[in-house]
Amino acid sequence: MPELPEVEVSRMGISPHLVGETIKTLTFRTPKLRWDIPQELKKLEGQVIRSISRRAKYLLIETDTGTAIVHLGMSGSLRVLDADFPPAKHDHVDLKLTNGKILRYNDPRRFGAWLWSAPDEIHTVLLGSGPEPLTDDFNADYIAEKAEKRKVAVKQFIMDNKVVVGVGNIYANEALFSSRINPLRSASKVTKQEWLLLTKEIKQVLTTAIRQGGTTLKDFAQADGKPGYFAQELQVYGKAGEQCPNCEELIQELKIGQRNTFYCSSCQV
Repeated sequence: MPELPEVEVSRMGISPHLVGETIKTLTFRTPKLRWDIPQELKKLEGQVIRSISRRAKYLLIETDTGTAIVHLGMSGSLRVLDADFPPAKHDHVDLKLTNGKILRYNDPRRFGAWLWSAPDEIHTVLLGSGPEPLTDDFNADYIAEKAEKRKVAVKQFIMDNKVVVGVGNIYANEALFSSRINPLRSASKVTKQEWLLLTKEIKQVLTTAIRQGGTTLKDFAQADGKPGYFAQELQVYGKAGEQCPNCEELIQELKIGQRNTFYCSSCQV
């Protein structure tokens, strides 16, 4: 599933080709992805794309008349192609520009979304979201206060979008390993010094993943069709039964909040 780095890589890949360009047509080859595709999106036709930003795992394609909100779901990807490039299976949305290019959305599992918001409106999917992890608002003071009375496992806690957005399963596993914090430990039992380290490691692992083009495990591809290379940097995710790179104990696997969790029971306390 594309997580924050993959969405940010997609934003960086498509922005130079789209910002400042005019939308000619929007074509939908399915009426529904995860949710029904709103017809209001057709209001974007004839509009200049002012900016492409990211909030949590959503891309916001902004014009003067409204914003298209795109979520990649489990298997979605965006590519910029020549307008005459024939659509393939699972190519569900084309945003055609007047410059002869198209932004094409492919999603085999159809768990993604294309949504609409009017100018100055905050869509319901973005309401109540926590701070972005790569901003100064996400820091040890903030998260230690949030965790004060929370008995939930620390891994679940840092993956809660109301606490901080965009820390997905892959990167939560990796940051906890780098911080030597057991993912099962209650959030309220994490010390201030450990929060200092964990917030630093979350920022570091996300920044490195963005620099490497994200993580391709199955479906994700960058805007140019290339895979992300952060999978080569993974320390524990997907490595159950392999030796810990620090102590050579075997990496353990269990489920926390129905998500696969990988950790070293020796290094992470």
